[in-house]
Amino acid sequence: MTPLNELITAIDTYFDAIHHCDTEKLNAVFHPQSSLFDADNGSVFVEPIESFGRDVAGRSSPASRGQPRIAEILMVDYLSPVSATVKIRIQAHESVFVDHLGFVKGADGWQIVSKIWHLESTVEAGNADQQAA
Repeated sequence: MTPLNELITAIDTYFDAIHHCDTEKLNAVFHPQSSLFDADNGSVFVEPIESFGRDVAGRSSPASRGQPRIAEILMVDYLSPVSATVKIRIQAHESVFVDHLGFVKGADGWQIVSKIWHLESTVEAGNADQQAA
């Protein structure tokens, strides 16, 4: 498998983890010491991966509601052969997010070490299944 294919596989694991609210996949793709960041409300919000995992576990998944997986890779920027920044767009229910995911490749393969997320938009519930990624 090429380095790009390995990274794409890790990104796909992230997409599946969010779409199915699968904490096993979430734990596999996130480094155990990673954190998530957001500043949409005017102050920096930091959430350790353990807290995010609990949040995801408590949600109903988009898949369980019949929503197709709507996600796309917008950019891959390699910083080195073992580090990359990936920009993605993903929809979960009515929320459309743009994320910058910081990946590093270690003994456990490509893992997310940081996530900066932004709520790009929301869609009406009736249109949520029809949005193109």
